[in-house]
Amino acid sequence: MAIRTKRKGKHRSKKSGSAVRKTTLALPPAGSFPIIGIGTSAGGLEALEHFLGHVPNSCGMAFVIVQHLDPTRKGIMSELLQRATDMKVIEVKDRTTVRPDCVYVIPPNKDMSILHGVLHLLKPTATRGLRLPIDFFLRSLAQDQQEHSVGVILSGMGSDGTMGLRAIKEKAGVVLVQEPATAKFDSMPRSAIDAGLADIVARAEELPGKILAYLQRTPLIARTEELLEDKAQMGW
Repeated sequence: MAIRTKRKGKHRSKKSGSAVRKTTLALPPAGSFPIIGIGTSAGGLEALEHFLGHVPNSCGMAFVIVQHLDPTRKGIMSELLQRATDMKVIEVKDRTTVRPDCVYVIPPNKDMSILHGVLHLLKPTATRGLRLPIDFFLRSLAQDQQEHSVGVILSGMGSDGTMGLRAIKEKAGVVLVQEPATAKFDSMPRSAIDAGLADIVARAEELPGKILAYLQRTPLIARTEELLEDKAQMGW
């Protein structure tokens, strides 16, 4: 499918990387759209800024971020990430419906799942240090999106996310991992790669383009006109 591009007329001064070009993806006939699950931990803010700063405008995708956060501190991740993207960045509340061209961030001291495109917050059952919130979410994403699930692992310590990525692979979804050499903390990316789960390994800023290239080769992407028509009908 050909992707039409249009150069942006205005850029945020704090956005990293080169000028982002406008790219529009289409919704499939069923009305769904790609939901990208992103897991990160230590060093994640920088990696997320590089990633989001290279997501094209009006891409038709939604991004759900699960990061290890201090449960005793107020969440400010959504505010920090808003500097890197023109997409709306939202701290998730219970029963938040996922929409395209938005970024959703898990709040502190919560686990999160997704069912029928709706995000649900849960009280953590495991004690701090034993929790695996990225695995928890990615497993639910795999169950909800099946073969359309897309999982991304960025900088972080430990191995959280590896089991969730395995669930995505079992559903024939796709897994992308930050190149460990470019991550501030490479344990999470290396765990995913060593487990043989990574379909694509690249720098954080290169991953959005890799996702677009992958989706263009799958049945998940339909004609551009369908997305524009659906958005108009929904009042977006």
